[in-house]
Amino acid sequence: MNRVVVTGLGTITPVGNDVETFWKSLTDGKCGIDFITRFDTEDYKVKVAAEVKDFDPLQYIPKSEARKMDLFCQYALAAAEQAVQDSGIVGTLEPEKLGVYVGSGIGGMETFVTQTEKLLTNGPKRISPHFIPMMISNMAAGDIAIKYNAQGPSLPVVTACATSTNAIGEAYRAIKHGYAQAVIAGGTEATINPLAVAGFTNCMALSTRNDPKSSSIPFDKRRDGFVMGEGSAIVVLEEYEHAVQRGAKIYAEVVGYGNTCDAYHVTAPHPEGKGAADAMRMALKEAGALEEGTLYINAHGTSTPLNDKGETLAIKAVLGERAKDVFISSTKSMTGHMLGAAGAVETVASVLALKDGVIPPTIGYEEPDPECDLNYVPNQAVKADIRYAMSNSLGFGGHNACLVFQKI
Repeated sequence: MNRVVVTGLGTITPVGNDVETFWKSLTDGKCGIDFITRFDTEDYKVKVAAEVKDFDPLQYIPKSEARKMDLFCQYALAAAEQAVQDSGIVGTLEPEKLGVYVGSGIGGMETFVTQTEKLLTNGPKRISPHFIPMMISNMAAGDIAIKYNAQGPSLPVVTACATSTNAIGEAYRAIKHGYAQAVIAGGTEATINPLAVAGFTNCMALSTRNDPKSSSIPFDKRRDGFVMGEGSAIVVLEEYEHAVQRGAKIYAEVVGYGNTCDAYHVTAPHPEGKGAADAMRMALKEAGALEEGTLYINAHGTSTPLNDKGETLAIKAVLGERAKDVFISSTKSMTGHMLGAAGAVETVASVLALKDGVIPPTIGYEEPDPECDLNYVPNQAVKADIRYAMSNSLGFGGHNACLVFQKI
């Protein structure tokens, strides 16, 4: 079996459009949530979101190509460019050994919305010939593969909020078992539009507090739903010996992956967190970290009443008394819930927490919930020399994914 390491990082997020800015924002406890600017929210119960700010796709993509891409693909190509440049992977291996595992929970929803409006207003002849390739969710992986001539394994995952954690986990397995030497992996999402906000609102998933500072408050007793975010995060995973031989910068080692399904409900998590616990246990066992080693958990922590309670129960079920000694935080308190991109951006946060020995906080935490009674690193980052970091993602459909990283 091959060892797998992280050698490149890239981020486009509501708190920064590069890794350095993103990480400083997290450790400073900066909130990326504000009132929605993309459309008029007068008739909407939800008026806040975590939008990406000041993004210029032309920094990364020629204008002639960018105009044929949905925003979710633009975000992915930008984050991929950062990660690939950071890793220096291009030109160090055969194209057939380089894979792309990049997913999106929803895909080109903005394109779908605008083209539907055009169809209803102007008729079928006015629909763009680029509509289908702009909309389909595998196109981010396709565009990245084309740009970097990555002819190896390619797997665009779609598991709702667990999408990019599954993508990175499956990329890890592909390298571990010898199917690829390196994989560009992660997720992307761009769904802050009227239809998505209305849909998530009406299925009672979003917070309706409409206060940017207290809408995404994971594990707080006042929590009432998540805040929609957007953006992309991409990592480069690489076979350890190959990385060492070429003198690559190594951020951390991937040492565990768990993947389960609740098989319980389309949107609600299992009330006892069974599937989440099974995924965590699977990942920690593979990592050799189930019973020992200092641990940080980047929680799924969506700020919904059911998730945060269930995830807390799951952590306790897996770790027992040790649960009280681990550091847990939800960076969604700052980034909002980036849906299919959430797991990848939280992978970056987990890896940097290991590298720098700093645990990002859960901001906005004021009123403890007796049912969420662990250490959620409230409001201020803390320094800690941790050996392992675990990132949890729990998606609609009951999909649970968990990654464990080790300091190296």
